[in-house]
Amino acid sequence: MGHHSLALGVEAVGCAAFDAGVKGAFGYPGTPSTEGFEFVEAMIHAEPQSHVGRVAHWAANEKVAYDLALGVSYAGHRTLVTMKHVGLNVALDAYANSALTGVRGGLVLLVADDPGMHSSQNEQDSRRLAEFAWLPCLEPSTVQECYDFTGRAFELSEALQVPVMVRVVTRLAHCRAPMVRRETLAPTGLGVAPKATVQDWVLIPSNARRRYVDLLAKQPRMIADLAPLNVLRPGTGRRGVALAGMGRAYFEQLALEHPALTTLPRLDIAAYPLDPQLETAFLALVDEVFVFEEDYPVLEERLGLRGRATIHGRLDGAIPRTGELSPRLLKTALDLTTAAGKAAIALDLPVRAPRFCDGCGHVDAYEAMQEALQNLGVSDARVFGDIGCYTLAAQEPMGAIHAVVEMGASISMAVGAAMAGQTPSVAVIGDSTFGHSGLPALLTAAGSGVNVTIMILDNRVVGMTGQQPSQALDQVERMVLGMGIPAAQLQVLTPLPKQHEANVKAMESALQHAGPSVVVFRRECIQSLRRGLLKDHDREEKARHEHACCTPEVLS
Repeated sequence: MGHHSLALGVEAVGCAAFDAGVKGAFGYPGTPSTEGFEFVEAMIHAEPQSHVGRVAHWAANEKVAYDLALGVSYAGHRTLVTMKHVGLNVALDAYANSALTGVRGGLVLLVADDPGMHSSQNEQDSRRLAEFAWLPCLEPSTVQECYDFTGRAFELSEALQVPVMVRVVTRLAHCRAPMVRRETLAPTGLGVAPKATVQDWVLIPSNARRRYVDLLAKQPRMIADLAPLNVLRPGTGRRGVALAGMGRAYFEQLALEHPALTTLPRLDIAAYPLDPQLETAFLALVDEVFVFEEDYPVLEERLGLRGRATIHGRLDGAIPRTGELSPRLLKTALDLTTAAGKAAIALDLPVRAPRFCDGCGHVDAYEAMQEALQNLGVSDARVFGDIGCYTLAAQEPMGAIHAVVEMGASISMAVGAAMAGQTPSVAVIGDSTFGHSGLPALLTAAGSGVNVTIMILDNRVVGMTGQQPSQALDQVERMVLGMGIPAAQLQVLTPLPKQHEANVKAMESALQHAGPSVVVFRRECIQSLRRGLLKDHDREEKARHEHACCTPEVLS
């Protein structure tokens, strides 16, 4: 018998994975996916004695997280891996190749897309990457479906022996609603992948070619196994709707206000790959179709290729080509908006821009950098930034960084600009992003011989997504030296107003150095400090250091 609880959409995915008996959960923090991992982590920590053997582990980046999950699957256990849509770009090599290796224990990938780019560089649609890899994708439209579909995804993964994606979007990821849970299963393993399948996991070309043929041969079964999740409702009339993901949720909401909508011919899509016969059968019922999906025109393009019906959606402007889907957009497309509603749409509400937290150390670091550049007579500096809360410095009035592309790009771009003659060339990167994807770039910088100054803003946590401990916690200097930066060109500063003059001089020195240099600005995130998130860690480190200093070996 199930029991009820409230959950966010991504929490429902994490809850379902826990209840499905996952052995491990892995991920890298990224809005709006973060809470999916954190739910599993909280469940394990809530009753450690009853969940011995389960693990929830933040990885250095999304590729590492995916590889960890693959290892758990290879060992025969169910596993969940979580990330946001642009995080899947980082894990794409592992993800696409895992379609060929297949899985042993069920592997479910939670990907949270961000239409409207609330906290992201783009609004790419992960359904395209599921299609690209020839892998199944389930797309829930409610919190309960997030839970139910995730349980189903583990079953499909083990039945088809492939990873399965569960794709949600921001509004569903952070929507809170009731959820009915099943009984929680203890982790049970299938055993390590048998020797007879060893070559399936070794992707040398001869094996990869064979496994690609096997993957393509699975497509008809994928379509058949997913078919119950996709529903054709005949309805009346020749005007129909095709709905996917949040399009289904919003249409259901709209139908409560306009019951006549329930009579329209309707195609509900919740899983991919799609059955072409289902699409053809739907198109035979209609002359005109409105397609509501989030956020690329994936379904719209397919229907446009399969029939003579007039298709309305993002491609013809019935829905804006960019941005989030919303009930209001559905109303407008279906011409259901009243005069009062249109007047409300016309309201121009002011935008409240995000800003640095009061007392944030990043502000002091940027002020030191800007004053140093000014003192050196650099009137038109170009500073390469990276992904993190410190990206807020791109906004006026600070205007301290001038290029932000993707995780880890700041260092590489600054080195490239220096190679092209820009002097001085400055990169700004956070400690977590540095551990995520800045290390290879710093290795290149160390051997470049060009004048590039790399500022590592070390607030000791992943500040932007909830103050999770950084994978680079208290390790940044070792990592920098290990990448080949000379000790003489590494400075560690404290970004505080009382240290401002000293910090400016240190930055001037780094900016004038003929080769690569690194300046670490270290001060714990003000939000983490207020919450005492690192107190236990710091207490343990202090005790360990004191114990080490008192041992006979050290004293001698």
